[in-house]
Amino acid sequence: MASCRHARRRDYYRNRSPLVHPRRTTRSLGLPTVSGSSRSLIPQKGNTLVSVNRLLRVGSVAVASLGVLALSACGSDPQPSGSSSASNSTSPSAGGDCPSGTLNAEGSTAQKNAIDEVISKYNEKCADVTVNYNPTGSGAGIKQFNAAQVDFAGSDSSLKTTSTDGSETEAAAAAKRCAGNPALNLPMVIGPVAISYNVDGLTKLILDGPTAAKIFQGTIKTWNAPEIAQLNPGAKLPSAPIAVFFRSDESGTTENFAKYLAAAGGGAWKGTPAKKWTGTGAGKNKSAGVAEAVKSTKNSISYVEWSYAVDNKLGIAQIDSGAGPVELSADSAGKALAAAKPAGTGSDLALKLDYATKAPGAYPIILVTYEVVCSKGLAADKTALEKSFLTYFASAEGQGALTALNYAPLPEATRTQVDAAIQAIS
Repeated sequence: MASCRHARRRDYYRNRSPLVHPRRTTRSLGLPTVSGSSRSLIPQKGNTLVSVNRLLRVGSVAVASLGVLALSACGSDPQPSGSSSASNSTSPSAGGDCPSGTLNAEGSTAQKNAIDEVISKYNEKCADVTVNYNPTGSGAGIKQFNAAQVDFAGSDSSLKTTSTDGSETEAAAAAKRCAGNPALNLPMVIGPVAISYNVDGLTKLILDGPTAAKIFQGTIKTWNAPEIAQLNPGAKLPSAPIAVFFRSDESGTTENFAKYLAAAGGGAWKGTPAKKWTGTGAGKNKSAGVAEAVKSTKNSISYVEWSYAVDNKLGIAQIDSGAGPVELSADSAGKALAAAKPAGTGSDLALKLDYATKAPGAYPIILVTYEVVCSKGLAADKTALEKSFLTYFASAEGQGALTALNYAPLPEATRTQVDAAIQAIS
């Protein structure tokens, strides 16, 4: 069954509409890179990563001897997307059976490691559901969702409800895609954003908002600049130029980081926060590209989602918001989320984050990845699939799997709200 599911996933990407970006990754394969983490971003031939958990379960000998027979059993045609035949599997939510079929989603690279893990855990319970997630970036995900090319999108910022150029807003386009019904922003993954660096001999770096803004604006150009030296007394700071990297694709991580620089930078940041970068530096594609650029470049710095910084063994700056330097951790990120205010209404759970929080022990640079879904308007079989998978994603078990991957789980009050919103989808 699992082999058939992989065959369907293969055929889906082979036959996708030209509007949809080709899938580049599935699961991660590799040895643990940090304590408590089982992921690695080691590329394999063809830019495809496979699930080490699945390989371990099946076994390399079994794959070699049975793989052809298993795939041939799938038939020449892939199973129709969204098939709703019931199975005898145990549902991840109480009181129902697992559905059967395929969900396609696209968007945020920041949640890629998280959603891959959740898909793997979910498939242990619901083996007849295939969930394809294409990490193309938040902007691309929303465009594909609004074009009805995917069933839901992952975005590191909620749908825009205003327009600066008179064009249709993201929220209005999403409502059209949902057959005239509003789309929902469901916060699902808390991904702290690390200011990551690679400087020989610099094992600890402290930055504040104004200094970070000047670095990424290009006003501070060398590592031994007085502003950096003042925050890091006794540190060995080279006179070398600072190599800044940024996300070249439209990115919710970029938008959230720019919001922090604007809120905490004391006027040093000149750009308007958006998915497209407006500061200095050299662009690299997606989270993996930015992390790899810092890893391979001495005297460099960038912003990247926490799990990518850890996986690539990059230095992570402590942030001083006025109450002393704060190290990035699940706990310190959770304290920052506690300062967030509701920005949506009803089942729309968009949040307004306080990037300038001065709460003691709070790490202020966080993002929330939303799953953007139709409140109504999808076919009944797709709705059943979506509710089943998202219910597991928002469950205590699903969220608990994220801590070891360097994400912060949803606080219980928020998790309960998200679950209620998912159950209200019809």
